[in-house]
Amino acid sequence: MKLSEKLSDRIANKIRHDISQNKYKAGGKIPAEPELMKLHGVGRSTVREAIKTLAMIGVLIVQQGSGTFVNGGITHETIDQRLRRADFDEINAVRKLLEDEAVRLATKNHVEKDLEEMEQCLENRKLAIRAGQRQACVDADIAFHIAIARASSNKALADLYESFTVIIRDFFSKREVRGITHFAMSHHLHEQLFEAIKNKKEKSAQRVLDKIIEKSY
Repeated sequence: MKLSEKLSDRIANKIRHDISQNKYKAGGKIPAEPELMKLHGVGRSTVREAIKTLAMIGVLIVQQGSGTFVNGGITHETIDQRLRRADFDEINAVRKLLEDEAVRLATKNHVEKDLEEMEQCLENRKLAIRAGQRQACVDADIAFHIAIARASSNKALADLYESFTVIIRDFFSKREVRGITHFAMSHHLHEQLFEAIKNKKEKSAQRVLDKIIEKSY
């Protein structure tokens, strides 16, 4: 448990996890306070605070005299669980939205250190292509786009994109892409994207990005 995390928050997260795993089903009743106290090894006040927290955000509905129920009107899956069910077109559309904004801001806000990081990622990508190492290509490719997101100077965007690359990596690993042909054929576009960002040519950068994403299909 993190030092900054309250005990009641930890219990709330455990209950929410149990709901996401269908241990407690939508519309159904969760265990009564004494059972939750015994199950999690905590006191009544901790359980009550956890339930209050979940009720405030709409996960639980407390009905006096009847018990506490899982709200059947909302989805209790995590965002990762929902994203992993999305199809390729949906994933690519979200990727495009994030990368469009990252590229737009990176052309304006990058500093020399950002350019050095992008250039190193491109070099790693090229070396992986020459060596025929597909996983290294994937790693270098994703690292390059993360470097662009960081160059945006928008930390929230960079963090969001970096988190989303976990889904991109997982999704692309399920597609039948063999060898490094895809990476080799698009490498010149990645170099063009880097040059456009370096020279602060926003429109050129976004045109190149569109071509890169098109080649992902």
